[in-house]
Amino acid sequence: MCLTEQNKEPEDAMRLAVKEDLEYAINHGIIVSNLAYYVAKELGKDDSFCSNIAMAGMLHDIGKLKLSKYLYGRKKDTLKIEEIKYVRMHSTFSYKILKEMGFQKEILEAVYYHHENYDGTGYPDNLKEKAIPLSARILRTCDVFAALVSNRPYREAFDIDTAIELMIDEYKNFDMKVFLAFQRFINSEQFKPVKELICEKENEISAIID
Repeated sequence: MCLTEQNKEPEDAMRLAVKEDLEYAINHGIIVSNLAYYVAKELGKDDSFCSNIAMAGMLHDIGKLKLSKYLYGRKKDTLKIEEIKYVRMHSTFSYKILKEMGFQKEILEAVYYHHENYDGTGYPDNLKEKAIPLSARILRTCDVFAALVSNRPYREAFDIDTAIELMIDEYKNFDMKVFLAFQRFINSEQFKPVKELICEKENEISAIID
């Protein structure tokens, strides 16, 4: 058997893994993008801001595609400290990728800072309160919610009410003005089509994980 034939099976597996990573990232990004857009609207932001944050929501985790071996397809095994440090660089990777592609400053800032916590315990720069761009504070809230209501390799999705309760338990991570706007949105009629979208994309994500 030639070397090419011997390597065909692992090559096919690698191609499938990359495809699954991309599909997961796209579906998660679509959910975050829609949530962020409507939360920004709820906060009274103009069309330009809302469009930019929707784009940032779509692309905020693009840097994770460089980290697929640490993130996707994992079951219940935990990340080592060194791996956690590397995974936390994904927002920096996303920023660099999008900057090279010519995206504007407002989008880049939202992407780079979307893991900053309002109390200063986030990353990459441990920014606190209003030092964190508003767009990033919105993405932080929407990203956490989208992750909680999605099936992951290591747990099943939480229902919406439970997800909100879990976020309330961690309220220090969020700008309360943003979080209250988020809650108003998910309790409004406008949330219904987004909720349907979440269910649709969740089914796709579940199929990917399975």
